[in-house]
Amino acid sequence: MRSTVRDDNEQDRPVDLVVHAPRALVDGREQAVSIAVRMGRIVGIEPLGTAPPHRLVATLEPDEILIPGLVDTHVHINEPGRTDWEGFDTATAAAAAAGVTTLIDMPLNSLPPTLTAAALATKRAAARGRCRVDVGFWGGCVPTNLADLPELFAAGVFGVKCFLQDSGVPEFPPVTNGEMRTAMRTIAEVGGLLLVHAEDPGVLHTSPTPQGRDYQAFVASRPESAETAAIASCIEAATVTRCRTHIVHVSSAGGVELIRRAKAAGVPITAETCPHYLVFDAQEIPDGAPQYKCCPPIRGRADQDALWAGLADGTVDIVVSDHSPSTAELKLLDVGDLGLAWGGIGGLQFGFGAVWAQAARRGVPLADVVGWMSTGPARLAGLDHKGRLEVGADADLVILADADTYTVTDESIRHRNKITPYLGRELRGVVRARWLRGTELSDELVAGRLISHDPR
Repeated sequence: MRSTVRDDNEQDRPVDLVVHAPRALVDGREQAVSIAVRMGRIVGIEPLGTAPPHRLVATLEPDEILIPGLVDTHVHINEPGRTDWEGFDTATAAAAAAGVTTLIDMPLNSLPPTLTAAALATKRAAARGRCRVDVGFWGGCVPTNLADLPELFAAGVFGVKCFLQDSGVPEFPPVTNGEMRTAMRTIAEVGGLLLVHAEDPGVLHTSPTPQGRDYQAFVASRPESAETAAIASCIEAATVTRCRTHIVHVSSAGGVELIRRAKAAGVPITAETCPHYLVFDAQEIPDGAPQYKCCPPIRGRADQDALWAGLADGTVDIVVSDHSPSTAELKLLDVGDLGLAWGGIGGLQFGFGAVWAQAARRGVPLADVVGWMSTGPARLAGLDHKGRLEVGADADLVILADADTYTVTDESIRHRNKITPYLGRELRGVVRARWLRGTELSDELVAGRLISHDPR
């Protein structure tokens, strides 16, 4: 365990904290450094042992490494309106436990959804004073709010999200391809970002109806062709409108290849995948287990390998949780019907540990995982002061025992509903300490701020 020492010399404290790290991820590689923090920001990164006068000092143990706080840009908190699914208290507690120091909330499934500046104000009021980490907000794009998008961006959302097929909740309807293009033109004019849940409704309509406990039947109901057809439509629209477009939760090898080609052609497109697509494959998922149900579904080993290859070559930009929990009643755990159960993975607290465990088995270095789950998401959202250890960045710091493993138990889950496919799974990387803007976090400390995108 690290040591923490107080310096009682009151007149000689120009920095608040110095962290001595024999191992730290700086500029994408391990370095031995001392990091100085003042007023919540990193003000110095010097060779190990160099320390200006300080008030507190933390020294890492040999089995620890200092990394930037993780950034998760795909979290469904659902408050207000569906707080029994998840709320700001529990979601941000789960995030802090995992070393996630910044998250961005999706515009559904709260009531109201974040479709207008007024709805954003309602969301912020529900979150105020209840967050253990910094929290920002995406807005939504639906057929009825296309004219409201400039005002929504001006109010501080980091981008807007649309669905091309049924979202699962009636208050957040899908857009047509034509409506998406109209939205893209508006978003491009304000320099904004569009996030797209890409599954084609026509393909889904002609696919087998999901029902019963058979997991393979559920996968067949949402085939790869639904994802690739929708991604192709997004690429075509982004090519014409030049709108920055981000494809959320890519699940298939075909989707990766389309995005690879689009990037090579200069289309302004980025993509994410999620821990559950990287660590589970369809062959190992038991029938009648709705805790694994998500849309698009977890597919086979070939798709999983393609996603890892896409991350390695930069086709897939980031890894985020798509934490989308619900109650046990909606998950139908006692029935196990994959057609009727709510689709969504509870994984905010365990995504990093799951990905790092799988990465280590594949020989992928920790620096790459941190890049995908901290630096990259911060870059996507335009959070230049997050996701990196550098002078001027927020002092969001995590001490990680990167070789330590742990097993997920019911008692360890901080999400409101203790339903997750990671239960019983061995993960890698134990968070031993974390700071949010220079303040060391305890399990109960509510130190998070509500953050906004500056449209300037």
